[in-house]
Amino acid sequence: MTRVIVVDDQTVVREGLVLLLRLLPDIEVVGAAANGAEALRMVAAERPDVVLMDLRMPKMDGVEATRRVRAEHPGTQVVVLTTYSDDESVFAALRAGARGYLTKDARAGEIAEAIAAVRRGEAQFDPAIQRRLAETVTSRPVPAHALPDGLTPREADVLRLIAEGRSNTEIAANLVITEATVKTHINNLFAKIGVRDRAQAVTYAFRRGLTG
Repeated sequence: MTRVIVVDDQTVVREGLVLLLRLLPDIEVVGAAANGAEALRMVAAERPDVVLMDLRMPKMDGVEATRRVRAEHPGTQVVVLTTYSDDESVFAALRAGARGYLTKDARAGEIAEAIAAVRRGEAQFDPAIQRRLAETVTSRPVPAHALPDGLTPREADVLRLIAEGRSNTEIAANLVITEATVKTHINNLFAKIGVRDRAQAVTYAFRRGLTG
């Protein structure tokens, strides 16, 4: 079972999400909070696997709450579920450590998949946001000689494909290398650019305009 806490300042939304999640297999709702400060206390007490986090809330917003959750409870992953899909909101959440980002028109299956994906250590984004991330990254080419942080061209290729939402299997097929080699490149580039996971790598790629 994946233990989940729901965080949203709107009572009807929060209660609706709790009811929805309780209908899904392999998910246990262990709490619901109305703001980020309340969520932090609840996470400390319940140690959930995943927090489903709104962004715009009183007392402490979702970005700051996400940052605090990831810093203080690294075993808990965060999926943002919000009305807002503008670039500023998306990248603020990713920089704070969120591994997933969905809008509130997401279907139950999409929410369940995002929760499962982040628990597996993967990133999961709303399809429209994923396309925009990929378009933003691929629209800002960087010459090979100008790659930052000591990245090699092949590591930049891997980073670009991560930003496009590709799995390790798809990256291996695209670059005609083994999955073991892909994992090695990922470990190396994550160490060089100072990120912990794919969501943060996407943010890095966006900020640096990398395409490989």
